[in-house]
Amino acid sequence: MIKNPALPYSTHFRATLLLGLPLIGGHLAQFAVWATDTLMVGRYGVEELAAVVLATSLMMTLFIFGSGFAWAVMPLVAASQAEGDDVAVRRQTRMGLWLSTLFGLACLPALIWSKPILVAIGQEPDLAALAQDYLRIAGWGILPGLFVNVMKSYLAALERTAVVLWITVAAALTNAVVNYALIFGHWGAPEMGVRGAAVASVLVQVVSLIGCVWYARVVLPQHALFQRMWRPDWDVFLTVFKLGVPIGFTALSEVALFAFAAVVMGWLGAVPLAAHGIVLQVATATFMIHMGLSNAATVRAGTSFGRKDSANLKRAAIAAMSLSFCVSVVAVLAMLIYPEELIMLFMREDEVQIQAILTVGVTLMGMAALFQFVDATQVLAIGLLRGLQDTTKPMWFAGFSYWVVGAPMGLLLSMQMGWGAQGVWMGLVLGLASAAVLLMGRFWLFSLPRIREEEAALPLEATEAA
Repeated sequence: MIKNPALPYSTHFRATLLLGLPLIGGHLAQFAVWATDTLMVGRYGVEELAAVVLATSLMMTLFIFGSGFAWAVMPLVAASQAEGDDVAVRRQTRMGLWLSTLFGLACLPALIWSKPILVAIGQEPDLAALAQDYLRIAGWGILPGLFVNVMKSYLAALERTAVVLWITVAAALTNAVVNYALIFGHWGAPEMGVRGAAVASVLVQVVSLIGCVWYARVVLPQHALFQRMWRPDWDVFLTVFKLGVPIGFTALSEVALFAFAAVVMGWLGAVPLAAHGIVLQVATATFMIHMGLSNAATVRAGTSFGRKDSANLKRAAIAAMSLSFCVSVVAVLAMLIYPEELIMLFMREDEVQIQAILTVGVTLMGMAALFQFVDATQVLAIGLLRGLQDTTKPMWFAGFSYWVVGAPMGLLLSMQMGWGAQGVWMGLVLGLASAAVLLMGRFWLFSLPRIREEEAALPLEATEAA
């Protein structure tokens, strides 16, 4: 009998693209939501842009950590779906919703009263006050936002990726229209500045939530996700918690590194902080593509994990890595050839500080190009390991890379050695490079061999390949 025959590489490339392209589109649409805020607030004023960059750094730090429970749902549901266990799918998704909601409620006080936190980490009081104005509205979006992330993970694990794309596109369009109206006061709406951007952010999450819930209830009624939502399921609650906490900490380590970079940029001044925010938006656009491929890798690895299929797991990993490498090549070329044009997408031509921002921004764009390959490698490795439910050791590897290598080097180079903004970004490059080596090494040298051993221990019988 043949156990898990390896499918051709062409099949793996096609499967990864069919699953990944809608996820990439969804991530890019989500990026469009964030980029629209930066783009429109940047055209409103540099001080307002700096405040939103600072505020979103704090909020995204909390949001990404809380999303660990949502991301835990993806490999669990993928493995349960591969085993044909609809009851487990429901239980895992429902407890992901529970944990995400509890975490969001715990975060609200820090967002509503954020000024003391921002002042305590060295930000100017006026800038901190403006950031708090934004967060007192936008902060409420963390609850529907985390709920939406669980639903997107559930749908992606079931390979219902097209609906994830269209829901996010609808949210991005809503965000753009409401931002334009409320930030600048168009179409008879009040001119609200950063508060208008905050209102739009909350509305986006509500629109996304309505779309996800409607789809789950109408198209996937067999899972009955929202029936008896109040009933606890403690065994699965603990399973999602134990898997989600390391995922959350891993993501938090990276996001907090970039938030730390924003704080250091704030110490250097509003111009470096604004330039940092703009270049980070450009780098994030390409990262969203890699994130989509990473999510596809998680689902495909989760399916292979459920079937104990090491041969197709290896080929799926190689296919995802190859596609990610091609994206990195294109991104590097764009950042090196068109740095000023990319930066000007976020600036008014009559902005008085435009030349200063361009000077800093072009240098940072070169640094962003430098870390494209290592950033792509580390996020793809995280996705593969997550699919195999291997999350604890990767958490420690990420923490070491970002906070023992990346942050100290960024601080040393920027402050002690006088590299300024460029030093902060060199620290990011070194931290991401360390993570790429450790995490990809973990997959190839430990996790994949472990699946091979488990597969070899199974009774020899025909199984369906991934």
